[in-house]
Amino acid sequence: MNKFVATLTMGLTVTLALSSAVVWAHGDEDHGDAKPKAAGPVGAVSAMDVSAPQRQPDGSVWMPKPAQSRLGLRTVLAQVQSHAVGVAFNGRVLSDPNAGGRIQATQAGRIEPGPQGLPVLGQRVAKGQVLAYLRPATTSLDRGNQQSALAELEAQYAVAERKLARYEQLEGAVPQKDIEAARYERDALKKRRAAIAASVAAPEALMAPVSGTVAASNVVIGQVVDAKDVLFEVVDPTRLVVEALAYDASLTQGLSQASALVPGGHVALQFIGGGRQLREQAMPLLFRVTQADAPLAIGQAVKVTAQSAQTVQGVAVPQSALSRNAAGDTVVWLHAAPERFAPQVVRTQPLDAQTVVVTSGLHERDRVVTQGASLLAQVR
Repeated sequence: MNKFVATLTMGLTVTLALSSAVVWAHGDEDHGDAKPKAAGPVGAVSAMDVSAPQRQPDGSVWMPKPAQSRLGLRTVLAQVQSHAVGVAFNGRVLSDPNAGGRIQATQAGRIEPGPQGLPVLGQRVAKGQVLAYLRPATTSLDRGNQQSALAELEAQYAVAERKLARYEQLEGAVPQKDIEAARYERDALKKRRAAIAASVAAPEALMAPVSGTVAASNVVIGQVVDAKDVLFEVVDPTRLVVEALAYDASLTQGLSQASALVPGGHVALQFIGGGRQLREQAMPLLFRVTQADAPLAIGQAVKVTAQSAQTVQGVAVPQSALSRNAAGDTVVWLHAAPERFAPQVVRTQPLDAQTVVVTSGLHERDRVVTQGASLLAQVR
């Protein structure tokens, strides 16, 4: 009996010990809804919420797959190739001198509306279309002198008309040369009278020099303007150029294609030529706009990136792949592991308006973040 009791007591003791061990393990096991506590070497997550991106002590970012999808991260494999060196210039948009023009006042006068009224901004006009009239501004003395000259011409014309009539009646008795001289004199006085009469009352028609769109209108009905005042500007929005300034003449050698970024799109340019006379210690360069994804405005400032004849070895990446670290260095983000991204300090040169060439800091087959790099730099 004592042996049976001893055996039973030993069995209960073992059972209680096992139960205690099971209860202790149950308190720390993962049921799927609880977030695990991670611990390990550098690069592991030390925070309680492992579903949130975390900045690591070495500067890298731990980014779980769901967060990568939400942020829209995209990467490309680095390929070291030979690229044309890009040169950046500051420029502004101008109208093609062969496709735009100005309407200026040739004399002082008052503005009157044209046959269809004054043109408005953005209105399409055709070459030779009358945009407005300019009635010359004359003083009372000038008008009196013009009217006096017109009256004198009318009297001379009347005398010449009667003289010619008498000579024609005496044809045969009067030499033919005298009749022709009287006729020439009558015709000349008639033309002089018409010219003086037109100058007294007729306004000057202001016509469009080219076909295009009205880009500037600086007048209203009744406005008095002076000679050389710019009244209207007409441009062709499909024919624009960009004038850039180069402060180093050596940078202009071998320029060909160029591009520029503008709000809402990208502009493709073709190098036309450059002036050899400095303007404010800079050489003017001219580029023709060949394609534009966004509307351009005359006078708009743009940054032109032109490709030169020189080449450089490196990896081409979009501008969106670049960011800055706390020290102000240019960095790109590398996809070092499935859920780990590391910053890499690089040196770049411009390739075009949207792309740069990384000349140092990247190796072949590195996976570079091209979309969402600025979001990675904000993770703390």
